[in-house]
Amino acid sequence: MTPAVFGLTGLSLTADEKAFFRDSDPAGYIIFGRNIESKAQLRALTDELRAIHGRDDLAILIDQEGGRVARMQEPLWPKFPAGEVFDKLYDIASATAIEAARLNAQAIAVTLREVGITVDCHPLLDVRQPDANNVIGDRALGSEPMRVAALGRAILDGLQRGGVVGVVKHLPGHGRTSVDTHKALPTVTASDEELQLDLAPFQTLNKAPMGMTGHLLFTAWDAETPSTLSKTVVQDIIRDRIGFDGLLFTDDLDMEALSGTVPERAERAQMAGCDIALNCWAKMDDMIGIADRLAPMSDKTQERLDRAMATIADTKDAESEDELDMLLARRDELIAATA
Repeated sequence: MTPAVFGLTGLSLTADEKAFFRDSDPAGYIIFGRNIESKAQLRALTDELRAIHGRDDLAILIDQEGGRVARMQEPLWPKFPAGEVFDKLYDIASATAIEAARLNAQAIAVTLREVGITVDCHPLLDVRQPDANNVIGDRALGSEPMRVAALGRAILDGLQRGGVVGVVKHLPGHGRTSVDTHKALPTVTASDEELQLDLAPFQTLNKAPMGMTGHLLFTAWDAETPSTLSKTVVQDIIRDRIGFDGLLFTDDLDMEALSGTVPERAERAQMAGCDIALNCWAKMDDMIGIADRLAPMSDKTQERLDRAMATIADTKDAESEDELDMLLARRDELIAATA
């Protein structure tokens, strides 16, 4: 198996994609808006991916946080709130905010499982910092680590109850970013002591089944290499200090925060200790290059992948609109009760 997650070009697979995916056998796939037209079409697409590999537990990812990061949109699916909604609710009633976040995540999971998606790149555990770039902004669950961890734990639990694996991001912390990593590499000059604030939610939830890196340069840890490509950050900070032993994805390797070709970035990320290279934009030359450059999936990475997907093994596909309506109604009651 190739330790990579690939994107898809359109609403169904091309002949070239089918042939390449069959030969390269990637660890999974990621869905974007360009791959979505209807519920029936999206379910057919994810079923087609499973059929290629004969794996019912295939990792099919999506970014469905709510707010401005939501690939599945109205009117086909409900509009889910951004993380900031639960952060503000926590100010009024912490227990209510935690339960509302759990119900919201479970409702998200119901919509994902219905169309065959098994992994949500959610929740953010990035601690929001003043004057940081708005690429995180209202997506964050707060500016205080304990609150972020409490809401993040509720989201992971809700996703799992709905039959979806959650991915904590962006290790080791994206809350201080000065620029959008889609466009440039941020340099974080905070001290090691200051960065403990950023690490704290990830340390609290270090048993999460999956995680994702962020492309930032932390001068306190490695002044030359972005975190995704830095063995120091991946091994010493993420694996050892945070204690995260789940499956570790890179953030999208197409982002302009990183230099070199996309296949070179994937190889460097693997050498640094990342488990899975995430390549979102379905450019065949890049995908072929990644498959050629990466070493085959290690036994340890396979074990982490299997362990993560097993957390939802006993959850049936959610097909009940009544279940979704109940979850959304209960969430809205909790939010309204504290308004």
